Amino acid sequence: MVDALTAVLRELRFESVGYRWLRFDDGFEFHFAQAGLRGVHAIQAGSCELQLHDGTTIPLAAGDLVVLPRGDSHVLRSDRACIILCGAFLVGEAAHPVLGALPHVITVPRDDEMIAVRPLLDALGAEATTPSEGGEVVMARLSDALVVQALRHYARTAPASGWLGALRDPDLARVLAAVHTEPGRAWNLATLASEARMSRATFSARFTAMLGQPAMRYVTSIRMQRARVLLRDDQLTVAAVASRLGYSSEPSFAMAFKRVTGQSPGSVRAAVAADQEG
Repeated sequence: MVDALTAVLRELRFESVGYRWLRFDDGFEFHFAQAGLRGVHAIQAGSCELQLHDGTTIPLAAGDLVVLPRGDSHVLRSDRACIILCGAFLVGEAAHPVLGALPHVITVPRDDEMIAVRPLLDALGAEATTPSEGGEVVMARLSDALVVQALRHYARTAPASGWLGALRDPDLARVLAAVHTEPGRAWNLATLASEARMSRATFSARFTAMLGQPAMRYVTSIRMQRARVLLRDDQLTVAAVASRLGYSSEPSFAMAFKRVTGQSPGSVRAAVAADQEG
């Protein structure tokens, strides 16, 4: 079975925007606020601070890597010289429920995990310095690998809570992988607990404590995310989408979809058709 992180990364569909060098010979303040862009910054020389829109400030020094997977607007500033490799990526499924469960900022310190990310940063920096044929494809693949390494780092080192923290619990990780791989399976609390090899009470308490929501609510959110994707396929009827996602009838699926997304399946299908005509 595909592991949970791989399954979610496939669902998110990263799209690299590009990387460039920012070189400052003196103090600076650089704002990043373009909607949808998720920043990646590697401090190559000097030091600076990253400030989020809520005022949270994170000091950064040469060798540090920072990734903002939720696309938060932010500012990089310093009163001294600094060289930064800056990049950004988009997420094809920006409404995916797991995105909201990721941390706002992931920092990979210069003295930790650099064996995993340093070759990627060196290659990205070289491509940004001297663009060549196929460079956009190379940078996109390197960027994907860099972001994955940052997510792995956080999953291994952050407090054992939240979606990435749940990956450190092999029983919960197995359940997450199963749900994302087979969202249409006949899931209920009993089958989920069986997948985790726990009693229903133990599983329910652990899942809710770790992920901050009941297990079946999570299952429903993943099903509805998959439904949004399937509804874009005009070869599938709404009834077929409902069946693929484990619903016994189209009305029960439509009711769940409307409850979670605020839209009817028909309105989503109509919007897709309108976009195609336009």
